[in-house]
Amino acid sequence: MAPGEAGPRWRLLLGGAALLLLLVPAAAAQQPPGTACSQNTNRTCEECLKNVSCLWCSTDRACLEYPVRRILPPSSLCTLSAARWGVCWVNFEALIIAMSVVGGMLLLGVGVCCCCCCCRRRSPKPDRSDERAAREREERRLRQEERRAEMKSRHDEIRKKYGLFKEENPYARFENN
Repeated sequence: MAPGEAGPRWRLLLGGAALLLLLVPAAAAQQPPGTACSQNTNRTCEECLKNVSCLWCSTDRACLEYPVRRILPPSSLCTLSAARWGVCWVNFEALIIAMSVVGGMLLLGVGVCCCCCCCRRRSPKPDRSDERAAREREERRLRQEERRAEMKSRHDEIRKKYGLFKEENPYARFENN
């Protein structure tokens, strides 16, 4: 990893911190549950979003109840580019894109980690070229041993022919005389 790059752990921490910074102001400034969102219509976005269950629509300056049963607010209620939820400085469209990018990076990171772990587990296994090289080395060693044994037997025959063959026991000559 290059010195300027952030590791996967840091990316995860930074993504989590960004999400936390995005959602904490909305949860910290929550109004009592009895306050209706419609009371904050034609006021400011900050006043509307003090209640976490409210959605601010900037086109008509309306503070609406967030449709909890749906993940995304319908376009008949407010367009995604004009809808604000949690914080006023990020529209719903940008929030969805940012969350998708963070989620995609997390999935990609997990996938890369899994691939790296799988490759590390397979690497100790010798591949075909290593097996072939080991087989060839063993064949060369066997041929060399055969040649050595053959040369030794030839040399022994020559020594016998000319009487230069060394006996098993050097003292056996004295005992036989």
